[in-house]
Amino acid sequence: MSAYRIVLADDHAMLREGIKSIIDETRNLQVVGEASDGLALLQLLKKISTDMVVLDVSMPKLRGIEAAREIKRQYPEIKILFLSMYKKREYLRLAIAAGAEGYLLKEDTGFELIHAIDTIRHGRTYLSSFILKEAPEDLIGICRGYRRRGEDLLTTREREVLKLVGEGKTSKEIARMLFISPNTVNNHRKNIKKKLKIRKNADLIKYTLQKGYSVDSE
Repeated sequence: MSAYRIVLADDHAMLREGIKSIIDETRNLQVVGEASDGLALLQLLKKISTDMVVLDVSMPKLRGIEAAREIKRQYPEIKILFLSMYKKREYLRLAIAAGAEGYLLKEDTGFELIHAIDTIRHGRTYLSSFILKEAPEDLIGICRGYRRRGEDLLTTREREVLKLVGEGKTSKEIARMLFISPNTVNNHRKNIKKKLKIRKNADLIKYTLQKGYSVDSE
């Protein structure tokens, strides 16, 4: 089984070193890169492949929230786990809205860090145990909003294509209607499935029917 690849992004070198040692001691986990600011992180992701970014909320040059949004725009398949010193729920809301799969307090790094990585790795969301204890009811609404995150990443053109897919149009028909090539339509469909985490075309059609998807939907 190949190792699960992780990039660390935090402006404190000692913290990165500590987190790296915890991760590297865990079987099937591997730190493949490090960055000390948001811009350096985005440059690093152009050069290496990773499965997850463990990201500080507050970083120089480009804040973690903005970096996460850009990562999800360019690499929607990469999972994001935020590390934060902030316990306020507003930071959690911003993190989830940016597309993060997890939010962990820095004081909880250790066993809980590995548990968070494993949870996210298997397709679930992870929220700091402290935050869950403080405001469980409030977080229900946050997580419901989180489930729509993939849709929020779609471009206007992708929404147009998705709507036409739901109407039963073929790629050639969509191409004629939108004045683009069939190959471009197929690329849009591929990106839509990646963002919505859908593998089969049949499941994509089922999704549009269930959601009643349209260009104007939120």
